[in-house]
Amino acid sequence: MKKPKPSKAYKNHEFLMSPDAREIRILSEFLEPKARFRRNKIKDTIVFFGSARIIPRHIAEKNLEILKKEDNPDQDMIKKCKKDLENSRYYEDAVELSKRITSWCLKRYNTPDRLVICSGGGPGIMEAANKGASLAGGMSIGLNISLPFEQFSNPYIDDKLNFEFHYFFMRKFWFAYLAKAMVIFPGGFGTLDELMELLTLVQTEKIKKGIKILIYDRKYWSNILNFEKLAEYNMISESDLDLFKFCDSIEELEEELITYFMKEEKLSDADDII
Repeated sequence: MKKPKPSKAYKNHEFLMSPDAREIRILSEFLEPKARFRRNKIKDTIVFFGSARIIPRHIAEKNLEILKKEDNPDQDMIKKCKKDLENSRYYEDAVELSKRITSWCLKRYNTPDRLVICSGGGPGIMEAANKGASLAGGMSIGLNISLPFEQFSNPYIDDKLNFEFHYFFMRKFWFAYLAKAMVIFPGGFGTLDELMELLTLVQTEKIKKGIKILIYDRKYWSNILNFEKLAEYNMISESDLDLFKFCDSIEELEEELITYFMKEEKLSDADDII
């Protein structure tokens, strides 16, 4: 009696999910997105970073209204809801900026696959970025990540450009690889991590292409980080302060981006970037 044929290695799910196949899984998170980006002719992106905890204004207003109607509302929760409402302006600003820039790109290049909005694919500022592009009639990318606490893809990402990563470093690679500009909205640990790694790669010239780095709301970020003190203590060079620019309005962000893109009209293919 003949024995049944064993499974081919690339069809062996148990092996593919094992520690022995980690290199294959890492390579897959490089090759599968690469194939999909090429198939959809995506060569350059505008990346939005920012907190996943920031909510739209109408939800923040509703949450606060419901809480205030309680007989004895928790004052700490009232304080939190008020802060959520204050922070909701960042969500609305991200929607508006993404919408404006997407509209400009569609008119300028007459194609949906140039300077495509890209986010981390989740809620908060990520959702706002994808939403703005959708409102303008453009495509947008979501580079999501599997987390212990569930992070679901927001509904505004194009299905063909909706990704799910396991490895943070592969996700970060795709953020940087196609980016022509990055806009950093207020955020927490994740946003700080993304910003600092990006600045390090540009500072050390591991990223050799030009990337416009804009940080939104100087007041917020100056309370979190003191870049000038880093230079004062000789921990970075004075010239490193020129790697990025603070902006304090949507109009300023829009002008900085459009001016930069017009100067960089001849955009290179991603294959020669890193």
